[in-house]
Amino acid sequence: MTRAARFAAEPPARWRAERRGLNEHRHPLTQAASRLYPDAARAGTTVLLCREEWIPPQPLGLDEVKLNWTGHPPAPAVSGAEDASAHVRPLDADGARYPFYTDALAALDPPALFDNRPCYRLLGARLVPGASHLDLAPGRYFDGVNIGEALAHELSAAPAGDPGRVAAPRLPFRDFIGDPCDLARRSAMCAITTLTLRRTPSGDASFLLHWRDPGRVTHAGGLYQVMPVGIFQPADGNPGSVGSDLSLWRSMAREFSEELLGTTEDYRAFGSPVDYGRWPFYRALSAAREAGKVSVFCLGMGVDPLTLAVDILAAAVFDSGLFDDLFAGLVATNAEGRVVGGPGAPGAPGVPFTAEVVHRFGGGAEPMQAAGAAVLQLAWQHRARLLG
Repeated sequence: MTRAARFAAEPPARWRAERRGLNEHRHPLTQAASRLYPDAARAGTTVLLCREEWIPPQPLGLDEVKLNWTGHPPAPAVSGAEDASAHVRPLDADGARYPFYTDALAALDPPALFDNRPCYRLLGARLVPGASHLDLAPGRYFDGVNIGEALAHELSAAPAGDPGRVAAPRLPFRDFIGDPCDLARRSAMCAITTLTLRRTPSGDASFLLHWRDPGRVTHAGGLYQVMPVGIFQPADGNPGSVGSDLSLWRSMAREFSEELLGTTEDYRAFGSPVDYGRWPFYRALSAAREAGKVSVFCLGMGVDPLTLAVDILAAAVFDSGLFDDLFAGLVATNAEGRVVGGPGAPGAPGVPFTAEVVHRFGGGAEPMQAAGAAVLQLAWQHRARLLG
């Protein structure tokens, strides 16, 4: 092998090793990233970054959150992100930098789920009683990955070798992106993180917990998370689906089906845009909500300090009989990982919703995704309201 060939081949190998280290250490890296923002507000005692107006004093009904649509949004305030992140993108076989972080991922370390689908970009938010809204615009999934995973990679590969012990590592791309809670500065895709609570007639509850497989997912691999969680996006690439699927509830319903029952993300059997009235599961789920057997709340919103991913924090409370009927086919594994306390586990599905368990997973003792820890803490704080 010529010297030039070795030079072109070595950086991708090093990049893959750094990527592997990132996925093995996401939890301590998230703690380290949080310390880079000492002045930012937090959701509870978690590391999830937020603004005061993103965490309502009481849970909001999901329908209280108005969705404002902008078809032609302004460009992000920061431009030239590709130049600023060049140092975390390896060389290809021709000795040139991969043009985007997602190009490197696709070529060198592709997760099982990796598709640049249309998404809803979040421009701004206010979650306060009587005046709650999310301002949304068109986006693409890779827009968020090109920023978020590059930021995480940069911190993981910080020169000191252990970012958890570095007081102020040199992080030019993170400095370039700036304020993590200024959503207009970057292309901020958002996900809906839903805590699913199964409530018994006696008032006890359990919740579903997920371990995200780093070989299957791009974001938060190797961490625990509540479930379901999904990027807020249309069901397909049909431009007509953008308006039809601009609904938190419809997005959550698809995730309930996909993550809890292991169903496909292909909804063409119900038309495009999806005719939700033709989908039996959606009809049953929505009828139960109208009958008061499932209640859905928005608990707030926040930003993951490692990747700057934005999560809308939701809780869905199911009467136990309804849950057992709707999710009789609850899976043990799905396309994104393993269900903790799923089929075959003793007792009620999931894990107990108790102070001890919430403290364990919401308080930092377990490698839990920041948004999951926050929604657990907020739900426990408001458990009287949620569980009735």
